[in-house]
Amino acid sequence: MLYIVATPIGNLKDITLRALKVLKSVDLIACEDTRHTKILLNHYNIATPTTSYFQHNRLTKGEHILKLLKEGKGIALVSDAGTPGILDPGYHLINLAIINHIPMTFIPGPTAFIDALVLSGKPTHQFFFDGFLPNKSIARKNRLRELAGFKTTLVFYESCHRILSTLEDIREIFADKPIVCCRELSKKFEEIKRGAAGDILEEFKKQKPRGEFVLVV
Repeated sequence: MLYIVATPIGNLKDITLRALKVLKSVDLIACEDTRHTKILLNHYNIATPTTSYFQHNRLTKGEHILKLLKEGKGIALVSDAGTPGILDPGYHLINLAIINHIPMTFIPGPTAFIDALVLSGKPTHQFFFDGFLPNKSIARKNRLRELAGFKTTLVFYESCHRILSTLEDIREIFADKPIVCCRELSKKFEEIKRGAAGDILEEFKKQKPRGEFVLVV
């Protein structure tokens, strides 16, 4: 059985009893970064062996994990934070299991864009999650222009390295439309900023932004 296990996006207490039981009982935990996952495992005194499974080794390691699954091993798949399979190499392993008829189940838990969507107060009956916008400004603006025609709430991930330039582009495309900028969700320095992209941008220019961001438009 392949267990797809959602883990906390920040606060280590945001894990389910079922997830802890699975992580303790499986034969192996496949994780993006074993060092990162060890923080969670050590916190809950879980001694299950781990193996790295990340973007650059997903093909070879995926086949190895598949072999173990076919031998009857129980394996948990986790990402560095949140739900595996969303913008991470877990997608590959999940599809490998489907193709090879490996039984699997999902152990639900935190997902950053859902947290941000709920906290935003924006309409949730329809929304479009677009992951990370393109790195380069021209491509990013072109994508934002495409999305501007959508009649739904838009949700994006962004890093501290690009948040200022992304807010610049959102200001250009969406003008004064109110947005919500969520930073470090569930962590000690969680911060929710509401207002026009230009206003939030000016605030961040005064103090260099850190952490991971979710933007809701």
